[in-house]
Amino acid sequence: MRRIALMVLCLFAVTMPAMAQDRLPPIPAEKQTPEQRKAAEAFRANRKQDVFGPFVPLHRSPEVMLRAMALGDFLRYRTVFPAKLNEFIILITSRHYTQHYEWYVHYPIALKEGLSRDVADAIADGRRPSGMSADEELIHDFCTELLRNNSVSDPTYARAVARFGEQGTIEMVGVVGYYTFQSMVLNTARTPAPPGAPALKPFPK
Repeated sequence: MRRIALMVLCLFAVTMPAMAQDRLPPIPAEKQTPEQRKAAEAFRANRKQDVFGPFVPLHRSPEVMLRAMALGDFLRYRTVFPAKLNEFIILITSRHYTQHYEWYVHYPIALKEGLSRDVADAIADGRRPSGMSADEELIHDFCTELLRNNSVSDPTYARAVARFGEQGTIEMVGVVGYYTFQSMVLNTARTPAPPGAPALKPFPK
């Protein structure tokens, strides 16, 4: 009986998928280089909290971390888009990369800023949302086309410039690009979302 139980346990261990491990967890303070400690202090002074999220793996390159923080400060808070639309762009991008951490962070912010739950949940499911505003439809079309095709068509570009101007169009591309970068960092590092965070289903290949 004991032998059978052992065989079952071994079979279970073989068939269970390997758990993804955090490749680049926080660096203990005593192991940080002087440059990393200085960068952590600058980050804390700017963000009023310790290094977190995608900045944890980026901490391996202090200058990249601080430059990413500065770019993120603008693209998160100071684009021409109101917060609701900016967060919508972030959700579209993080969902494209099935980025659980970014989705966990930005989904509630998007809802708080006024994005419809139905619209956000459709993005989570990989569906084109119904009931979008005209601005949301344009942003969805532009960002989805950019992420899928690595470019946008002339008609889509013309619509974006007519509505948001060249500055707004470039800032929309900037938000997509920045959260593409952050998603790639997090996915490479296998940074886990906090416990209890909803898991996004991978898109079918």
